[in-house]
Amino acid sequence: MHLLPWSHPSSAGFTLRGWHSEPSGKPLLHFLHGNGFCGRTYEPLLRQLSRDFDLWLCDVQGHGDSDHGGRFHGWNRSAALAVEAFAAGRGRFGAVPRLACGHSFGGVLTSLILASEPALFQRAALLDPVLFPPTMIGVMALSELLGLQERRQLVRRARERRNHWPDRAAARAGLHERGIFRGWSDAALHAYVEHALRAVADGVELKCRPSREAEIFASYPRRLWRALAQVATPTLVLHGMDSYPFVGQGVARWCAINHRISARRVAGGHCFMQEEETDCAARLRDWLLDGR
Repeated sequence: MHLLPWSHPSSAGFTLRGWHSEPSGKPLLHFLHGNGFCGRTYEPLLRQLSRDFDLWLCDVQGHGDSDHGGRFHGWNRSAALAVEAFAAGRGRFGAVPRLACGHSFGGVLTSLILASEPALFQRAALLDPVLFPPTMIGVMALSELLGLQERRQLVRRARERRNHWPDRAAARAGLHERGIFRGWSDAALHAYVEHALRAVADGVELKCRPSREAEIFASYPRRLWRALAQVATPTLVLHGMDSYPFVGQGVARWCAINHRISARRVAGGHCFMQEEETDCAARLRDWLLDGR
């Protein structure tokens, strides 16, 4: 799989960057990553998908090779900026079918794009999107109002995350089977260590600062359920049997209020696509190419 870099000076005043495959006439798949990751973290999955799709990978603000960009501009603006960058670059692929996929945070951003840009993609697939139920968003909003969001467990864990290792081998050894990386294939962990870390004078460090990851965990998308109800693009949601309980609850609610959405539970956790990339790629291929 050969990927080429792209960059886009965004309207928010910082540069977004990412990768795309050589245009070949295949359907074009727009992919957005999870919080703390980057597009190329998913290379084992994307390599399999590249047999049937051209790829457009966008690293969100402060992730991968994109600029940190100062304060986090929020979930909704991040979705809009991804559309902006895609609009600037997708012309090179010509008039091919456009499809969308995203994981976790990137899955929610993709759902916001589907709602705001109904003609942009013909089909979509979301991988364990963190669809906070309305009651959970209410608690998060109240926490924000009271200044308590910093106390949430995910925020605290993100801020405490180790950021530096003497080399990539040490990082790989330190992350193996720990936390969110538990159950990942060797190839997926290798892709994370290669692409989500950068070389610095005294070793390697995370490209996404723990403080940025925490900012995202401490925030939430605005008007999420209004947007989810508006999605008209046929969309499949795959969610892990061992993922966070609220994900399944949110997915079930979305399916109940929008007949365009279908869902399937799959084996694995929140990052099931990093555990069994072959099974995930097959499911995505079957759905996204259906009726082509």
